[in-house]
Amino acid sequence: MHVIFVAPHFPANQRRFVRGLKKAGAIVTGVGEAQADQLDSELRGLLDGWEQVPNVCDPGHLEAAVRRIQRRGPWVNYLEATVEAHMLAAAEVRAATGIPGLSTDVVLRCRDKFEMKKFLLDRGVPCAAQAAVTRGDDARAFARRNGYPFILKPRDGAGAHGTVKVNSPAELEGAIAERGLDQRPGHWSAEDFIAGHEGFYDTITVNGEVGFESISHYYPGVLESMRSRDVNPYLVVTNRLDSSGYQELRQFGRNIVKVMGIGTSATHMEWFFGPKGLTFSEIGARPPGVSVWDLYAAAGGFDIYEAWAKAVCHGTLPPALHQRQAAGLLALRPDRDGVISGYSGVDEVQRRHGPSILKAFLPPVGTRTQPVEAGYMANAWVQVVHPDFDVAKAILMDIGNTVKVHARPL
Repeated sequence: MHVIFVAPHFPANQRRFVRGLKKAGAIVTGVGEAQADQLDSELRGLLDGWEQVPNVCDPGHLEAAVRRIQRRGPWVNYLEATVEAHMLAAAEVRAATGIPGLSTDVVLRCRDKFEMKKFLLDRGVPCAAQAAVTRGDDARAFARRNGYPFILKPRDGAGAHGTVKVNSPAELEGAIAERGLDQRPGHWSAEDFIAGHEGFYDTITVNGEVGFESISHYYPGVLESMRSRDVNPYLVVTNRLDSSGYQELRQFGRNIVKVMGIGTSATHMEWFFGPKGLTFSEIGARPPGVSVWDLYAAAGGFDIYEAWAKAVCHGTLPPALHQRQAAGLLALRPDRDGVISGYSGVDEVQRRHGPSILKAFLPPVGTRTQPVEAGYMANAWVQVVHPDFDVAKAILMDIGNTVKVHARPL
């Protein structure tokens, strides 16, 4: 089994997919923008070959590299990408070179959030009302028709990147001006803001059938988490999947995967639950970000990367993949932009919760802070694991309230 893997060198956790493929018995050739001698020794030891390209997101560059690998052999069975920005180029190159895998139609459906929701709304799936936004007047028309608040978001973005909540006509005009939508066409969508609890449903599917599934919760919701320095947001992976309260969501998620036509792939689906019931937000045919798979592996006691690789290479998954424990990730925000000057509360948290702390990262004093919108792992963070969901959640809350990341201005 020969697998071409796109960009195994960046970000850093990409090599875990390569390691999983090797455990599954695959020959792995990497394609990326770095030169071979720039790869570290660990990654070089995992790879059986390397092709350097100017840009892995350019289908022409990627196709040329794949055809060189095909000519060189051995026979290429699969071409895999796990980063959102690489998905479409990989799908187009699979189609051009006769390599099986996710089709361009499926990837486009998962990439374009407007078309994604239109596709699902047409099939009876509950989603927020929406409209395509090419010019500022499209957003103004949506506001007149649907009112405030609503969300303005890029149609091909990942997560909450570039997304803004619009609460008033003044905020709408600011958002239009910031994006230049009165000067040039854009590729955005507007959709109703849905109040309620927010989380995600992740799977590994084989030929459209869910073989592994997991449900996680956001505290608070993603938009607030990615916009406010005043919160230390966290997410929690449940280990209560078999309880009656999750059955509707599990069936909902499985139906989305099937309706979207996702075959053998990792998936990451965002959902809301509120006054209108369970509502779809978006889905990607890829793993979740911020190393959430590491939480799944720790909570379940299995190698999820190897499991994914066996799904890709052999069309099978190990039996009984589930989370025996709950797990979570907490983002610790610096108190201001600048340079980290110190920490407080760390020893206290270690005394109280040390056995439950899976991993933590505290950037050294003197490190420049990253903006809030850079995500959960942009600055300091902590991962925890515990047999009880409520206790895991309480531990994350306590750490977030106790540990302070101090910064000084530049």
